Amino acid sequence: MAAKKKEEQFLTYKGVPLVRVKNTVYYGNPYEDYVVMMQVCSQKKVGKLDVSDRVTVQLINTDPDVRPKDRIVKKSERKGLYNAMDIGAVWLQRALAGNI
Repeated sequence: MAAKKKEEQFLTYKGVPLVRVKNTVYYGNPYEDYVVMMQVCSQKKVGKLDVSDRVTVQLINTDPDVRPKDRIVKKSERKGLYNAMDIGAVWLQRALAGNI
């Protein structure tokens, strides 16, 4: 009997894929025109947990024909992952709607 291939499920935030690679979180579909990249720059201890403190947020153009230097459309730094996700979601929604 042939084994069925398991379909990969990604974590989502507001219906958009969310992927974590070490201290970097990518928000958005890589096949669309823009994605948001969030890098955790520093962490602090809260009890026994490490919590994100400073997070750099970048709106990135995914077009391979654009020079790497010009791919970063917007950039900001936020306190905490929630604030970074909040601004990233707004930027991505506006960029995909064509309102940059």
